[in-house]
Amino acid sequence: MTVGQVAELAGISTRTLRHYEDAGLLIPARARNGYRVYAPADVRRLSQIMAMRACGMPLSLIGRITQGSASDLRAALSSHLLSLAVEQRAIADAIARTQAALATIERIDDMDDRQKFEEVKAAELARFEETYGQEARQRYGAEAIEQTNARIAAMSREEWDDMKQLEERVKQQLACAIATGDVQSDEAEELARLHAQWIRTHWGTGYRVEAHLGLAQMYLVDPRFTAYYDDAAGTGATRFLVDALHAHLG
Repeated sequence: MTVGQVAELAGISTRTLRHYEDAGLLIPARARNGYRVYAPADVRRLSQIMAMRACGMPLSLIGRITQGSASDLRAALSSHLLSLAVEQRAIADAIARTQAALATIERIDDMDDRQKFEEVKAAELARFEETYGQEARQRYGAEAIEQTNARIAAMSREEWDDMKQLEERVKQQLACAIATGDVQSDEAEELARLHAQWIRTHWGTGYRVEAHLGLAQMYLVDPRFTAYYDDAAGTGATRFLVDALHAHLG
């Protein structure tokens, strides 16, 4: 078959065929007059290339796959399918979160200041439940978590603002303490004190140093916590915080 016949059969342009040839994916034989001649094997390879392009695969990957066997092709497509499924779930989750955020914004627009504040607290508690709720209940018990949630839900605007300001002070003090490079420093001691005060705003009378230190150890193995503190004060901040807490609270 000629380049024109193959292009018409495949529903693509002759320019696309030449692009595949330039990329080394599809190299037809040449007749004596120099014209390209496509054999049945070339047409089969073209159908594979088009199938993989339809899946969103880059030409560089397609080139490596087509050099292998049919089993390589099936394995590559199966792997790509799994990746797409993961992407699909991530996109679906992102869409759902965006829709929820939009609905929240539209709902808040019609609220007074008190209602808006209550909505903010409710959203914060919902995010906690979604991210940490199940793990927290397994570690500390459902009753303790419900008490913490109730305490936060009952906070006044002033108490809420104080808690948020304290959270920022902890991050600022963490950066200050890290600059000393010494977990025994006065700055590290103040960091431990502020962090304990911040945890108490959540735990109330249920606060225990042993539980606090246990929570701190979890910071080191949970990438969500590690990212929170490292993003605030630099790589290694979480490790420094945990060491400071053990040094001054333990």
